[in-house]
Amino acid sequence: MRKPYQVLIFPYIKTGRGYLYAIFKRKDLKFWQGISGGGENNETPIKAAKREVFEEAKIKRSKFIKLDSMTTIPIDCVGNYKREKNILVLPEYSFGVEMSSKELVIGKEHSGYKWLSYKKARELLKYDSNKSALWELNYRLIKK
Repeated sequence: MRKPYQVLIFPYIKTGRGYLYAIFKRKDLKFWQGISGGGENNETPIKAAKREVFEEAKIKRSKFIKLDSMTTIPIDCVGNYKREKNILVLPEYSFGVEMSSKELVIGKEHSGYKWLSYKKARELLKYDSNKSALWELNYRLIKK
C-alpha cells in the first residue's frame, strides 16, 4: 500500500575537482530531477529512499545523508498516488547518497542520467524543491 509521502534522492560522488551530482531525465515528462518515489507498506522515509535508489539506479549499500530540505506536493501532481480522504498534499523528504562509482543502471522511469557540477545540475532541474535539496546537499558536503 502506498504511504502518504514522497522521497527525493541525489546521488553524489567526490572527485579531484569537487563533487558531482547525478540527475535523471524522466522518460514520460522529459524533465530533469533527482530520484523520487513514494513510500510503501510500513517503510520509513529512509527505507523508501534506499528502495527507490535501488529500483531506479541499482544503487546498493551506500551512505545516505538525510537533508532538512522538505516540501509538500499536491496529490494531483503525484501520478500513482491513490487519493485518501482529507489528504491533499504529500510531504517530500530529501536525501543524498554517496557513490564510489559513476556507473548507474537506470530503471524504466528515466531515459538517461548525467553527472554534473552543482551549478550545471541546478540549472537543469525543473522543480524548486529539487534545487533546494541539491543546494543543501552541496552546502553540507563542501562545508565538511
